[in-house]
Amino acid sequence: MKKISFWLLALSSWLLLSCVDIEERDDTATGNFEALWTILDEHYCFFDYKQKEYGLDWNNVYTKYKVRVNDNMSTTQLFEVLCDMLGELRDGHVNLSSSMDYGRYWKWQENYPYNYSDSLIRQYLGTDYKIASGLRYRVLDDNIGYIRCASFESGIGEGNLDEALSYLLLCRGLIIDIRGNGGGDLTTAERLAGRFVQEKTLVGYMQHKTGTGHNDFSEMKEIYLEPSSNVRWHKKVCVLTNRSVYSAANSFAVWMHCLPNVTLVGDHTGGGSGLPMSNSLPNGWSVRFSACPMYDQNKQQTEFGIDPDVKVSLNNDLTYGSDPKDDIIEAARQLLVK
Repeated sequence: MKKISFWLLALSSWLLLSCVDIEERDDTATGNFEALWTILDEHYCFFDYKQKEYGLDWNNVYTKYKVRVNDNMSTTQLFEVLCDMLGELRDGHVNLSSSMDYGRYWKWQENYPYNYSDSLIRQYLGTDYKIASGLRYRVLDDNIGYIRCASFESGIGEGNLDEALSYLLLCRGLIIDIRGNGGGDLTTAERLAGRFVQEKTLVGYMQHKTGTGHNDFSEMKEIYLEPSSNVRWHKKVCVLTNRSVYSAANSFAVWMHCLPNVTLVGDHTGGGSGLPMSNSLPNGWSVRFSACPMYDQNKQQTEFGIDPDVKVSLNNDLTYGSDPKDDIIEAARQLLVK
């Protein structure tokens, strides 16, 4: 079974669970509160993990926020209370969407240094860099290849990857800069990672919900990366990370970390290892949440991110002569030259 089938398995499992009859709720403040708490209670996938990490108790959360809800409150007030409740999950994949606002938890990146500078990256890319869909790339002056991948939202095709890697083929090493990449299409991340795999490699595990209980999960299923049949990279690689590496980009970092010729350089990633699904409240608001947990190759959680192999912070006050440098890129260049 190919690895991509696990994403389909998770989706099909969610569709089956979504067909189960649930209690109808009134379109009142109380009804919407009860519906939201129940949707998460039955389908969210990290309750036990987060109870161990920071003491999350979903039943206590219900009691805490129930007293703040009454049927005379405004929709704005209700939205605020529901977003506050969802914030208890500390999950960037948990969002509440309405026509007036988008509830989110972004402290996984907002509470930390960004460790990325657009102005510095413009110095490295210059103006004559090449573009292949969502990739920006060029050869640096020490014959190190540099690829900037800011998002997995835009489709990066096999042809794009062939052109970029063929252009950089004679470089002594390669830097893949995913700092600030908040994720996107998991299959795009998988397609890029497949260019650095020389043999079928176990990179993680996945589960899906099998019922409405907090511990109702399937057995762990292996996730494998398989070598691309197109142009592949065999030399050393440094992947640059920061706290804004999230979701599919976090998975990309986790997968690349399994490969012997890859070094992660920079800061701890943001995390986001739950495959997100969505549901609706009686008033039409949409809630997104983590439904299927993913793990690394050692069956460890990566929901709160992973550490780099070489930790480097960006010091904006540091200059090399009159020419400011990106400390994280420079550390990667030194590693690749060695």
